[in-house]
Amino acid sequence: MRKEADFLVIGSGLAGMMFALKVAPYGTVHIVSKTSIEETNTRYAQGGIASVTYSPDTYEKHVHDTLIAGDGLCNEEVVRSIIKDGPAIIQDLIDFGANFDKRPDGEFDLAREGGHSEHRIFHFQDRTGYEIQRALTEQVLHNPNIKVFENHFAVDIITQHHLGYSLVTDDIDIECYGAYVLNPKTSKVETFLAKITYIATGGIGNVYHTTTNPTIATGDGIAMVYRAKGLIDNMEFVQFHPTALYNRNERPSFLITEAMRGYGAILRNQKGEAFMEKYDSRKELAPRDIVARAIDTEMKVSGDEHVWLDCSHIEPQGLIAHFPNIYEKCKSLGIDITKDYIPVAPAAHFVCGGIKVNRKGRTSIKHLYAGGESVASGLHGANRLASNSLLEAAVLGHRSAVAASKKVETIQFKHEIPDWSDEGTSHPEEMVLITQEFKELQQIMSNYVGIVRSNLRMNRALERLGIIWRETKELYDRSTVSPQLCELRNAINVSYLIIKMAKQRKESRGLHFTIDYPQKLKIFDKKVSN
Repeated sequence: MRKEADFLVIGSGLAGMMFALKVAPYGTVHIVSKTSIEETNTRYAQGGIASVTYSPDTYEKHVHDTLIAGDGLCNEEVVRSIIKDGPAIIQDLIDFGANFDKRPDGEFDLAREGGHSEHRIFHFQDRTGYEIQRALTEQVLHNPNIKVFENHFAVDIITQHHLGYSLVTDDIDIECYGAYVLNPKTSKVETFLAKITYIATGGIGNVYHTTTNPTIATGDGIAMVYRAKGLIDNMEFVQFHPTALYNRNERPSFLITEAMRGYGAILRNQKGEAFMEKYDSRKELAPRDIVARAIDTEMKVSGDEHVWLDCSHIEPQGLIAHFPNIYEKCKSLGIDITKDYIPVAPAAHFVCGGIKVNRKGRTSIKHLYAGGESVASGLHGANRLASNSLLEAAVLGHRSAVAASKKVETIQFKHEIPDWSDEGTSHPEEMVLITQEFKELQQIMSNYVGIVRSNLRMNRALERLGIIWRETKELYDRSTVSPQLCELRNAINVSYLIIKMAKQRKESRGLHFTIDYPQKLKIFDKKVSN
């Protein structure tokens, strides 16, 4: 079965829906979502979206904070341009119906998070992503030019591979013509043709055993572009959120937002001692890579599986009002955050690398754009500054839409694309072949390519990953595709890219910390004028 639309969007988070809504006036739009339209990484973002608004904050301060967090690997031009677009994109979200908390005087109640020198985080209680997802979903579902295909799985993007052309030589530009998409209801792979395709498939958290990401975060878009020979960058920089709720019985891990530390919460070790001052003068408000490594060190020294987050000294009514979702979650586990310490531990949270894009969200493949967590735009560098990710997703979604809408009329559908063939394949004889391989993959990545790395660990991870890759390739070649098999295949591709790029980086920088190379000296106390 074939479907055609001017624009094909793979993913239904903030980046994908911003793009879809912005291009809808210029043509038909198909959105492919691997589960329900609401189940995205955006939905689980608690903290908020960063944007300069009130004095004494300035663009220069936000730029400085971002560059410091990125540890010298940010593209400063990209940083400046995205940050300056912040106020306009916040207004776009408000116009689409998103709500942000305000003070009694009517001004926005801006929060401060780790690495930020000022209060600049727009939030809606402690479920900002949920509120943004709600607002944009309503807009998408009521737009007559947009059709949503829920519970559809994008298997591969369509390029010259599928026309029998060689992509080995440098003189052939790779072009994207849409995607092959699995409809689980029929178990058939359908051909979705598009003039312009937009990838916004989110992150890679589930290649690790412990993550705050929803189970759908398996790096699908990054893997698809990698297999199509598109450029991928900076995959070694995987951010571990320092404070995920420690609960052995729950996966994914429940996130304890960084805004709670910005509100005054203190990290304590098993002895009850505040420890962050030993690692950084900014203590709990240091960038995430520093806080995560500090917690990891404290856990290794004590042999415990978590540390504590202490809010007991904070005025209770204000604490509950700001973090009602966290309060209710902890209460359900017998933890009263106004009196009790919260057990927390780091969990895989965000990848700073991904599909390489320019400032308009264009990839190295013609007619293919990308945004959100699946891209490497140059904003984050070696470490993402808290709440810059929603800003990046919204800004790039808008910019890609502006660029794509100007080109769509000049592009023709590629009707000679062959349909998907599953001739000679059959359903896997045992699902355990897939589920067990995935568990092994997650253990390998968590144990050998986590917060602290070494050449020995990464070499061991690569050897074991090679075995899983060979076994999965054999299974894939003889099997009818399924979401589970495709997710495993994608997770293997993504894990390989993380290890490969981590091995190539002969230094400790940002989120890539290895015991084999000393860490660069960082300077934190540079002042920025108003």
